[in-house]
Amino acid sequence: MRFVLTLVAARDKTSLTGPLLKRVRSAIEGGDPIWLSAGEAADIPCMAAPDPRVLEQALDGKPIDAIIVKHRARRKAVLVADMDSTIVTSETLDELAAEAGIKDQIAAITTRSMNGEIDFATALRERVAMLRGLELGALERTWRRTHFMPGAEELVATMRAHGSTTALVSGGFTFFTERVAAALGFDQHRANVLLDNGSFLTGTVAEPILDRDAKLTALQNIAAARGVQLSACIAVGDGANDIAMIRAAGLGVAYHAKPIVAEQARTQIRHADLRALLFAQGYPASSFVT
Repeated sequence: MRFVLTLVAARDKTSLTGPLLKRVRSAIEGGDPIWLSAGEAADIPCMAAPDPRVLEQALDGKPIDAIIVKHRARRKAVLVADMDSTIVTSETLDELAAEAGIKDQIAAITTRSMNGEIDFATALRERVAMLRGLELGALERTWRRTHFMPGAEELVATMRAHGSTTALVSGGFTFFTERVAAALGFDQHRANVLLDNGSFLTGTVAEPILDRDAKLTALQNIAAARGVQLSACIAVGDGANDIAMIRAAGLGVAYHAKPIVAEQARTQIRHADLRALLFAQGYPASSFVT
């Protein structure tokens, strides 16, 4: 079999059942299903990549993600992940703005930027300027309110345990990526640097801005340092500045993403959590590391 269709349901649902697998298998003329996690994820091998319309009809509106990959070299050597709304549940800049009492104003700009409506670097400078004078303790308070996305710990730990290089590459700030990388075990992290005077934020960010192009460059450099092709990489994110790296990676994943990202990504995760990236590589839940 040349391809594998991986079906993944949200962990709090019971929508992936034996009868449904049988129906999908029949619709795509696939091989025998293989459970990766009972009720949550399963592989169906197939000779040709299934027609998305046939899959949609067979799934009958169930909250299940369908991931199609080539059988060969499923497991990837590099993971490059966005941070905000991908590895963590929040937009850390928006939450930092809450400390200044201007979350709604900044969140509105964030939404437009992530939807690709305005230039990322311009939007970042504008938002950071609005934080001028915010005392540095606000950063630590924001960090204490930051939570990891379900499945993030298993994703990073399992890939590292199997020899993959893991990198957090964010358009956010190093104050947060440093802490997230340390907590989850990422091998490296890259992000923007907020500038301060020792007591307060100055309302500026170090140049150059880590934006869409810089994320792609990071992916390319990390793959080159590892000595692998981009086909051996996973890139995952949710916003417009993630599109270039998602399109370039062998397994590029739009994770609960903005419409502009979902439209351009070959793989979407709309229902499941980050464990889906492990299932897509053929890891059974019994092999997950936490």
